[in-house]
Amino acid sequence: MRTLAGAALLAAMAFSAVSAHGIDFTAQERQQIQALGPWPPPATRDPSNRASGNAYAIALGGRLFFDARLSPTGYVACVSCHQPDRGWTDGQPRAHGLADLPRNTKATLDLRRQRWYGWGGAADSLWLASLRPLLDPREFDSNATAVARVYVRDPDLACLYRHAFGSTPTGKGAVPQTVLVDTAKALAAFVETLASGRTPFDEFRDALASGDAAAAARYPQAAQRGLKLFIGRGNCIACHNGPNFSNGEFADVGVPFFTGPGRVDPGRHDDLQALRASPYNLLGRHSDDASRKSSQATKLAVLEPRHWGEFKVPGLRNVAASPPYMHNGSLPTLRDVVLHYSTLDESRIHASARPLLRALRLADDEVDALVAFLESLTDEHGADRPRPPRTEGCRPVR
Repeated sequence: MRTLAGAALLAAMAFSAVSAHGIDFTAQERQQIQALGPWPPPATRDPSNRASGNAYAIALGGRLFFDARLSPTGYVACVSCHQPDRGWTDGQPRAHGLADLPRNTKATLDLRRQRWYGWGGAADSLWLASLRPLLDPREFDSNATAVARVYVRDPDLACLYRHAFGSTPTGKGAVPQTVLVDTAKALAAFVETLASGRTPFDEFRDALASGDAAAAARYPQAAQRGLKLFIGRGNCIACHNGPNFSNGEFADVGVPFFTGPGRVDPGRHDDLQALRASPYNLLGRHSDDASRKSSQATKLAVLEPRHWGEFKVPGLRNVAASPPYMHNGSLPTLRDVVLHYSTLDESRIHASARPLLRALRLADDEVDALVAFLESLTDEHGADRPRPPRTEGCRPVR
């Protein structure tokens, strides 16, 4: 007991030394801060995607991500909206493929561990999230036959496919529907590799854990005040929790869901129905998870009235590098986002939604502090992400 008590005393003394140079966090707040890490988390494979982690599939997906031949028009590629020099997004309020879309483009960073994809969760796997735009008439307007034809025209892509999936995408033995799904799985294998790095917040979090006063002192005072608001009175952590700063679920945050005269975006309400009806969801035959454990969330998802107007709670890592914000791109800056929650019109949140949100009524210096904290979640690359090296011929990048 003396040993345990002594260790606890030393830890408390170490934290006192840290907090003496910054904001004083309570024991409960320190626990909440620790739960926002560690970062980066260990890599995991997607059991529903046999290509996950496969070097040839990653190389194939990386080539296809930048290839406009996936669209029969030759006009649209994944990179059209997910641009590495704009934080893997496009910087526009709403996405545009072959036609205008009603929602903001989400960045393709840190997607590996999510269970729902897209603003309304119309995909329950990263490979379904990669497949949906291929078939959407507003985005790629493609089909299984057109996707399979890409491999006929490019022997190097066909070679990478054979190594990744153990079958041929061309010739009499090829099934276009299988090639389409495998193409989406290769794209997902590539997107899994797009991850954000460590941030000033992560250094501060680890400094608190180890009692490193010098390291903790390098974290700006404004960011520390913002962090205290984030986990305290602001209660932002209720939805933006965990190492990726998101609970992975959906919420109505008072942003109008009208997209034009007489047009609305029902968000999760319609997207959950689309997911359940999709032949490509994790309950279907295209999943590679023999145990079906990864499909449990889909199986148990129940459509409820509160889902109307709910949208995905986004992760906040590198959030400063991906304006504008909200599902419709209606808020240009992080300061606008914080002001939205500060002056929230609670009447905009429909009655069946969970009553988590209240107007924060922040003072100007508190708004500044929250913005400073959110900006501290940016890694060294920010919006200008390193472009993955392009493979040549039929080989993966090691």
